[in-house]
Amino acid sequence: MTHETMTSISGAEIIQRAKRFFQERVPGNAAFPEREGPAWVTFRGQGGEEIALAVAEVPGGSRIRASTLFFDQAIGRFFSTLPAVRAGAA
Repeated sequence: MTHETMTSISGAEIIQRAKRFFQERVPGNAAFPEREGPAWVTFRGQGGEEIALAVAEVPGGSRIRASTLFFDQAIGRFFSTLPAVRAGAA
């Protein structure tokens, strides 16, 4: 499933937060960075399952798109930790 949201923080900050979150805050189902670029990162987790996360800068913040077959709930939890886009910014 593909998930998308927007936040007021930069793409680089999102990627750093995602690395910490998926390694530390998903007990029993952690996922670890596998490959990375300036605006994307892939994680590999339990049973080889993958999370692919990409960011794009937009006015007032960043748009995040994440795709997975196993970590849907964890992605939702991660998105809920991010600050909202400021009113009138996007």
